[in-house]
Amino acid sequence: MTDLGGDLIPRDRVTDEIAEAWIGGLKWNPALTMPVFERLLAADDRDDLNYWLSSRPLDREMTAAVVASPLIKHRLALIEHDRLDVDAFAGLARDPSPRIRFEYAVMAGEYGRRVPDGVPEILAGDSEARVRAMSTLWGLPLHVRARLAEDEDARVRGRALTPELWPHLSATVRESLLADPEPQVREAVAAILSDGAEKLPEPEPPLAPEERVGSDDRFVRRDAALDPDVPTALALRLAEDPDDEVVLALSMREDLTEEQRAAIAYVVPHGYHMQPPWIVERGHEPAVARRAAASGHVLLRRSIAMQRDLPADVVDVLARDEDFFVKLTLCQSCEQAPHELVVEMYAYWHGLTWSFLRHHPNFAKPGLARYADHPNVRLRGAALADPDAGPELVMELIDDPHVGGSAVKDPRLPTEELVRRLTVPGSAWYAAANPALSPEAMHRLLDLAGVARAGAKAD
Repeated sequence: MTDLGGDLIPRDRVTDEIAEAWIGGLKWNPALTMPVFERLLAADDRDDLNYWLSSRPLDREMTAAVVASPLIKHRLALIEHDRLDVDAFAGLARDPSPRIRFEYAVMAGEYGRRVPDGVPEILAGDSEARVRAMSTLWGLPLHVRARLAEDEDARVRGRALTPELWPHLSATVRESLLADPEPQVREAVAAILSDGAEKLPEPEPPLAPEERVGSDDRFVRRDAALDPDVPTALALRLAEDPDDEVVLALSMREDLTEEQRAAIAYVVPHGYHMQPPWIVERGHEPAVARRAAASGHVLLRRSIAMQRDLPADVVDVLARDEDFFVKLTLCQSCEQAPHELVVEMYAYWHGLTWSFLRHHPNFAKPGLARYADHPNVRLRGAALADPDAGPELVMELIDDPHVGGSAVKDPRLPTEELVRRLTVPGSAWYAAANPALSPEAMHRLLDLAGVARAGAKAD
């Protein structure tokens, strides 16, 4: 790793611009150690920007350090982070700031996060009513929910009430809730009673297939068009339906032959489309995947291309499809999408998700270095993903106006060039983000930038 001992960077070369660039680049350095991270947290009181804390990867120790930060902006940054150690994150349930506790109560289980045992009870016992109200979102035990049903705040009482809780409440509490003067509590009670205490009206008998196909409601006809329980011959009457969505749904039925499908005058919509249920449910089955991939219906081919795993022969068929969006969908969704196609889509797709293709498991392969002098700027950047390329490639691209920053961040950059770039305006930020910097080098940069070492631990 690159060290910066001695006078490789004289203090008189460190301008305010360079110092700020180092601090900014180090925040995104993937090799950041905990002691350096703590120093960066201490330096982060210089401005109000905290985007780095809500976006960069944070391990358990880093998350705990942010939870313990005295700056509320740091703790708030964690609320929107979608990849955190949930046990460390749960420290916010006891945060001294009511605002933080409320935000945590709202977001504790978002992004599919597990809410640790005991945390809902902590939130339910909070001194702030709005926090207690939000605690009802995350699986409270019935005895805790029952306590909240008697809370002094009407919002809390209303949110605590559920059909499951009602039978467990004492007769006295139920009578009190029935006579509650607050509208939101009365509405919650009424919803429970209408759901369970009163007999619901008998459901109307289901419509016969003929009635569904002939319905005036286009949504009923659309559902009938897709329903395998509606006989094929009857469903085909909808081929002349005035509603394009009904006709499109019909065209994607599983039981149609390709000849029947081709005879339907369906319209392919722009943008995303409905996947037929049979592909959603059984698209992982090789026989279903092969049938859809061989279909003349482009939406069936796009639908099966959304599968994460597909047989090799199906991938081969879809990768050669004449439809651009079949191939793009394959690259965005399927882990077996071929390397060359992923690179092609990365280079030429202009949608918002183009950059995500760089993270496809088949993107970084030997041979990408051949694109180093390609006129397409994305392909020049892709050259840096070649795992077999050496420092020569990095140096070839380092002054490229479009991908030079990525080259400066590349750990294959020669040490002497990395050190030089640390004092070059426009390159200093990227050089500080280079994971080849040793922990000692990172500390040295912070020393030169005037960031105090107080409390820093040895790496």
